[in-house]
Amino acid sequence: MSSAQDERRAGFERYKEDVENEGKPFFPYAMFHDTVMSLVVVSVIVGLACVWYFTADGTEPGLIGPHYVEEADPGTTSFIPRPDWYFYFLFYLLRIFKWPESVVLGTVGVPTILMILMFALPFLDRSRERRLLRRPVAVVAAVLTAVSMGVLTYKGATARESLGSEAVAAVDAWSSQQGGFDETQRSGAEVFAQVGCLQCHIYLGSGSANVGAPELSDYGSTTQRTIEQTAAYIRNPAEFGNTVMPPFPGLEDAGVLDDVAQFLHASSGATGDG
Repeated sequence: MSSAQDERRAGFERYKEDVENEGKPFFPYAMFHDTVMSLVVVSVIVGLACVWYFTADGTEPGLIGPHYVEEADPGTTSFIPRPDWYFYFLFYLLRIFKWPESVVLGTVGVPTILMILMFALPFLDRSRERRLLRRPVAVVAAVLTAVSMGVLTYKGATARESLGSEAVAAVDAWSSQQGGFDETQRSGAEVFAQVGCLQCHIYLGSGSANVGAPELSDYGSTTQRTIEQTAAYIRNPAEFGNTVMPPFPGLEDAGVLDDVAQFLHASSGATGDG
């Protein structure tokens, strides 16, 4: 232990001598370099801001983007949230680890392990060697990390998904459990899975219960409404005293409102093979 400490102290003394003999003082050399670099960064930001401002026209995009876009709608059911670009790697990592079986590995496990390794690195690697060719383990680890984050960032940036895609994939299972849907009922089930109904309702294990919304797995065997009344209720629940559920007039405009109503009336609970 004593010899190791003596060696480190001797190395530190040599370092100070090298700085004194060959190094440059902070002022004015390092301060000049920092000032120049700061001016470069600020100039790039100002330049990009000018390009954005002078090449765009209102909602018409320029080289970088439009001045403004449509106002955000807090009541939307079709918006798919995405993170900022520097979190795309983690965004795609969470697509690899599926809920609920292994998502804890992506959200807690992998980031925690990497953080621990970063904190431990100065204590594990105390070699004074700095030439890359003589540090193969560190170089390979750095390259693999950079490549992995680059690939995950690209995959996260180009990932495309449709709202309710997982629920749409479950329509076959719903049909099996309900004893089989005809073409109209299946179309209604796919619309039901896509327009945000599962954000508040549960259907055969899919979705989540929010704001007191009832489960709809056995709607057809429990409701007193006709198919026409159910369609009218979905179009504008406020007419029936429900001011919490949003209206869906767009379903009628798209000609699928009756399909959704028929799907709900074909739902009598898990009666099939599922």
